[in-house]
Parts: sequence; structure tokens; C-alpha cells
Amino acid sequence: MQERTITMQVPQTSPLPPAGGAPAAVETHGWVALPFTDLPHFDPESVRARWARLHAGQAVPPPASDALARAWASYHNGDFARAVAEAQALGDAGQGLVDQATAIYANYVEPRESVRLALFRQVAERAGARAAAAPDDCQALYWQAYALGRYAQAVSVARALAQGLGSKLKEALERIIALQPRHADAHFALGAFHAEVIDKVGPLVGRMTYGVRADTARALFARGLELHPDSPTGLIEHARALLVLEGDERLAEATRLYERAAALEPQDARERLDVELARAGLSD
Repeated sequence: MQERTITMQVPQTSPLPPAGGAPAAVETHGWVALPFTDLPHFDPESVRARWARLHAGQAVPPPASDALARAWASYHNGDFARAVAEAQALGDAGQGLVDQATAIYANYVEPRESVRLALFRQVAERAGARAAAAPDDCQALYWQAYALGRYAQAVSVARALAQGLGSKLKEALERIIALQPRHADAHFALGAFHAEVIDKVGPLVGRMTYGVRADTARALFARGLELHPDSPTGLIEHARALLVLEGDERLAEATRLYERAAALEPQDARERLDVELARAGLSD
């Protein structure tokens, strides 16, 4: 098994501007549909009935209205453009879902590099503005951190660290865990951050400059998988971190993690994307 990487050509990349003002609406024209025809189907009632499992990675409050439940159904069905449109129509009540659907679409589906980067920037700005206004909003903090992390991977982690994006990401994830200690996705994301920074700058510089440690990464993944053992995201990110931190000597364990992720029954469209990613990783 060989870890897959994404190579992006981004010759001119500027830092993310500071959040401020009213975020622009997300433009979904031209978004690509998922290629699957056998995804689980959700409606507002089934979304509510399966909410706890669908959101096991992070404690998002159940939808308070039928309109928001319909938007979440569109998201879990994999119709990310519809989810964004429906959520944007709800104003403030839908902004968390707008950011989530946009970030997941950009990460897994959007084929155009420049569009992916623009979407990550937009999510980081929108979620950052919400987090600045409500510092305890874990949903805003998480999607700000998620978008910053994916953006950093695209433009090179070293460049992103130099721009100060790493400290923003780390602080957001640490605050989430302090506020919601059972937030599995934040544990996975923070563990991946520790591992990736060590990979790029080394353990000594990573520890002294950015406060990252291999032992902390391992502990974060262990805790995250205690909280959500059937997370394909967590299993894949843990496998990647093992390979980054310890190389081929942990290849067998990383392969087992990929195999566990590939064997999971996807609960929704996003999990299907992760399961397909795990299967592709095993075939490389």
C-alpha cells in the first residue's frame, strides 16, 4: 500500500485575508455530481432518526426546523450543491451546514484546483468570522480549522506555517477539544496536524516552534477512535500519520487501518467517499 498524495500547481498563492465583513454567498454553479447511484437515501424524518450515528464525530445539534432537516438530508444524500442552496436560504441557522457541505465538496469532489482553493478560502473566512463573533461555536471553529488544513496541504504545509495558518488551525482544534472533549473529529484533525508538521519540519523544530509531538499525535488518534471507532476518516488519517511518523515499520498496522476503513458500511455520502478513498489506498 502506498499513501496517495495530491500534487497541485499553485504558482501564485497569497495568505488568507483576515475575516471581516459579510461573507459572500457560495456559488455552486458548475459543481460536479457524485458518480454513485447506490447511496443511502435520506429525508427529514430519517435524518432525525439517524442523527446520532450520522454525527458521531462531532456533536452538531439536531435540526430545529423541517427546512433545515431537508437541507441536511440533501447533504447526507451527497447533493452538496442543493444542501448549500437550501441552507443559505435559512440565513444564520444554515451557515454551519453551508460551510460543511462546501468544505466536503471541495475536499472530495471538485476537480479544478483553483476552485478547490477558492472554496477552502471561502469556508475559512466564513467560519472564521462566525468563530470570531461566537468563540464557543465549535462547528464554526471546526470548519475553519478543516478548511485551513486542506488549504495548507494544497499550497504546501511549510508555506502555510510561514503564513501563520498552522497556529490558527491548532488553536481552533485545541479550543474545540477543551469545549467538547468528546469531539472525535477534532481529535483526528489535531492528530493529523501534529504528524504533518513533524513530517515537514522535523520533530525538534516542530516541538520547539509549533508545539507538536509524535506522542501527542498518537494519543489524539487513540482517543478519537475510542470516541468513534467506526470513523473511516479517523482510520485513514491514523494510518497516514503512522506512515508519516514511523515509516515502513508501521506499514502493516497502517494497512490494517485502511482495511478496516474499506470494510465499513457507509452511513451516508461523505462516508462513502472515505470508504472509496480507503479502497483506492489499498490498491495503490
